[in-house]
Amino acid sequence: MFEIKGSFKDVDGWKRFRKLIHADNEKMAIEKLMSIIGSNHKVKRCLIKVEEVKRVGE
Repeated sequence: MFEIKGSFKDVDGWKRFRKLIHADNEKMAIEKLMSIIGSNHKVKRCLIKVEEVKRVGE
């Protein structure tokens, strides 16, 4: 499991987020995060900034 912190551009400005993502590695976790935020908030990937990725738990 990975904890990912960052921000994405919304109509009101930049919104911060912190998500816990189940994935095998960091690259897959970021890909899943982009997919989730993109579909839930209708944001393009270029408007999502990942600031920190760290492994938590198992």
